[in-house]
Amino acid sequence: MIVKDESDGVGFGGGGRWLRGFGSLIRRKQVDSVHLRRHSQLARKLSAVDLVGIGVGATIGAGVYILIGTVAREQAGPSLVLSLLFAGIAAGLSAFCYAELACRCPSAGSAYHYTYICIGEGVAWLVGWSLILEYTIGASAVARGITPNLALFFGGEDNLPSFLARHSLPALGVVVDPCAAALILLVTLLLCLGIKESSMAQSIVTTINVCVMLFIILAGGYLGFKSGWVGYELSNGYFPYGVNGMFAGSAIVFFSYIGFDSVTSTAEEVKNPQRDLPIGISTALTICCILYMLVAAVIVGLVPYYDLNPDTPISSAFSSYGMEWAVYIITTGAVTALFSSLLGSVLPQPRVFMAMARDGLLPPFFSEIHKGTQIPLKSTIVTGVFAATLAFFMDVSQLAGMVSVGTLLAFTTVAVSVLIIRYVPPDEVPIPSSLLTSVGPLLRHSGADIEEDRPISHVDQLHDRSEALLGHPLIIKEEAKDEQNEKFRRKLAAWTIALLCIGILVVSSAASADWCPRILRITFCGIGGILLLCSIIVLACIKQDDTSHSFGHSGGFACPFVPFLPAACILINTYLLIDLGVDTWLRVSIWMFIGVLLYLFYGRTHSSLLQAIYVPSAYADEIHRSQAIHLA
Repeated sequence: MIVKDESDGVGFGGGGRWLRGFGSLIRRKQVDSVHLRRHSQLARKLSAVDLVGIGVGATIGAGVYILIGTVAREQAGPSLVLSLLFAGIAAGLSAFCYAELACRCPSAGSAYHYTYICIGEGVAWLVGWSLILEYTIGASAVARGITPNLALFFGGEDNLPSFLARHSLPALGVVVDPCAAALILLVTLLLCLGIKESSMAQSIVTTINVCVMLFIILAGGYLGFKSGWVGYELSNGYFPYGVNGMFAGSAIVFFSYIGFDSVTSTAEEVKNPQRDLPIGISTALTICCILYMLVAAVIVGLVPYYDLNPDTPISSAFSSYGMEWAVYIITTGAVTALFSSLLGSVLPQPRVFMAMARDGLLPPFFSEIHKGTQIPLKSTIVTGVFAATLAFFMDVSQLAGMVSVGTLLAFTTVAVSVLIIRYVPPDEVPIPSSLLTSVGPLLRHSGADIEEDRPISHVDQLHDRSEALLGHPLIIKEEAKDEQNEKFRRKLAAWTIALLCIGILVVSSAASADWCPRILRITFCGIGGILLLCSIIVLACIKQDDTSHSFGHSGGFACPFVPFLPAACILINTYLLIDLGVDTWLRVSIWMFIGVLLYLFYGRTHSSLLQAIYVPSAYADEIHRSQAIHLA
């Protein structure tokens, strides 16, 4: 058996010291690395109902109470309902990809975990680092948004108790928000009680929010039928801004569906992940989409889109019909929506920290599991206190665009990971060098030949079999031909997936470059489109890998319409990423630069795969069996 040593660079056969840094970026971990390293496990207490509560609560924020007014007035008009439908379908593409990977790789870490298994350590680090930014800023922004809504119950911010009211500190030039910090600390305390307790609280708050939305739909529907739906009786029709306006609205309201990925961060705490995770993800997204569309249909029907209040569209719509008292119910819904969204932002963050610490990319402090509650207690406290401090001192509204980077980057890499699993799943398994040393004599005794510091070769593996088949030259020739065909298929598929991503990047960049001359944009769109189309055709014609069905935990959900669905997912999310704007990317680049430095000076040298030795997957079980015999 031929193995290769990770310390000499993955796939380069010890080809030089300068290749080691690049080798660390593409090394990949095993699906069940958490169990093989005997890490403490999180408590498996969540059911499909709990997952639906977490998903709906994390997804439905206060955006639906505000965003529909702005989008209807400026982009979509009455076609806002279709904007929400198409945005929900686009989010569903990512949900399909998440559902398959969550079933195959049911461990904490969500997109970071999947990317580490399928793409490599370098991209996984960037995804995890981006998710940390997303959850931290997201939680702080949501907490700051609760204060003005909560103040409505006290008759305005001036009537808030002094210990909750915002105060200006001229010496520092900041406005502190004690209420926001207190809410994050309250959520952190709730999460420290345990995953079942926090999911129950999430379900209660989410139920209140859904009931408020049902009140809006039913009461608004009654008013609409009574008044004749004046919002739809307009001379400029259902598409006042044209079909382009409807799709522009879809791009904006797409971010209202962000949050269902929080479900996958709890994969390690689900009783039956193969069954419950797809149910939780799909049901949560479907409920959100239906509620969004019904609320939008009612509001744009009650009031002409150009008369909607961009700040309080729902309250103002009911007030125009003499139902001023409804503002208190609607405000209750907005507060509970923000609180459940806050829970959804704080819950995944310590689990991402824990997953990265388990892999050695962050200090082991973050991976410690409390024996009583079976949650990452220290990680939860640290991340909660940090987010509370940020919410107390900083108005993060200007940084809100950075929240989208982590989500869209995660959505993109998850879709790429699905293509990799289907066409070129990892065929090598990292084994600790100490394990290989301890079982080496046993393997040699059983006839296996261990030889370190050499790259794996299919020809070398065939040579071992050929000794047992010397009397059957036709069988040897046929096996050699099959090996070469499979090697060519994997290489072709890998290059095609790479070209697909390049084509999508070129098309998205050209489509977003408004500053670029028209002829140049059309040229690059054509080049990227040809690459994209040819890559999809090739992938559709190539046979998927035979081992893809058994990769990871088999028997769960499988993403349909591969490669078309993941390709569409990559295209949509890449376009939205590029379209975020220069200012957002400049701010994100600072955070990414800090992350790169941290990885270079700590993560790369402390990675659990630093001394790993990669062996063909076919030999992994043999090695682990030999270890069990050796320990016995």
